[in-house]
Amino acid sequence: MGWFQKVSNPKIKNNKPKGSSTPSGLWKKCPGCQEVLQTEKVENNLEVCPYCDHHFRINSKLRLEQLLDAGSFKEQGQKWESSNPLKFVDKKDYQDRLDASYEKTGMKDSTIFGLGKIDGKKVAIAIMDFTFMGGSMGAVTGEKIAGTFDLGVENKCPVIVISCSGGARMQEGILSLMQMAKTSAARNRLKENGLPYISLLTDPTTGGVAASFAMLGDINIAEPKALIGFAGPRVIEQTIRQKLPEGFQRSEFLLDHGFVDRLVHRKDLKKEISFFIKMFS
Repeated sequence: MGWFQKVSNPKIKNNKPKGSSTPSGLWKKCPGCQEVLQTEKVENNLEVCPYCDHHFRINSKLRLEQLLDAGSFKEQGQKWESSNPLKFVDKKDYQDRLDASYEKTGMKDSTIFGLGKIDGKKVAIAIMDFTFMGGSMGAVTGEKIAGTFDLGVENKCPVIVISCSGGARMQEGILSLMQMAKTSAARNRLKENGLPYISLLTDPTTGGVAASFAMLGDINIAEPKALIGFAGPRVIEQTIRQKLPEGFQRSEFLLDHGFVDRLVHRKDLKKEISFFIKMFS
């Protein structure tokens, strides 16, 4: 008789997990309070958690629907698209990354811009979309942001830029960094013409975007708990070799320290922006 025998028990059932019959997309987990939420419930609440008020990132299309008067938006520069001027390759060819983003989002770049209306008042508006390569700023996005300021000058109307970006696009190297100067110069042309600029900072607004046009508004508005800053907290801690304070680089911290002017819940954004448009005009 052997020391070990294979034991077979017909009563023991196979415990391999079976495929779920629940359709995907019905639920989402809140990063703030970890609550599992019905997707429909979150959508009906403007993509805000009903328990902890965490503001989920939203795409440019939904942002337009929430802020502008219905049917008022007229997009400009629809055919402008990113290229690969430096023939950049890292783990993947840059052109392949762009093609994947085109297919995923249906967009030509991370920003859309044009003319619209808020409560009947004409505005030039640009919206950055995090779903396209993290909302990164390349040459096309820089041109679109500058074009938004120029639209404001041409139409003598306020400019609104909604930032949601990881910063300058590394695959375009120095060309992406040059957009910081270009967009800042375009913003100054708007100022010289006495026209208002309202900057809305959402989660995240970082890198070269935060270091240029995003923080140059006549009014800088931020959504609650948005990450706003230049370098990430870990990089800063490693550089200065100090522990950063609680909530550092969140919009509440920046409001307390004078970097943003207003902290506004998403449900109140249209009303708040409309108020400033009327006040400036």
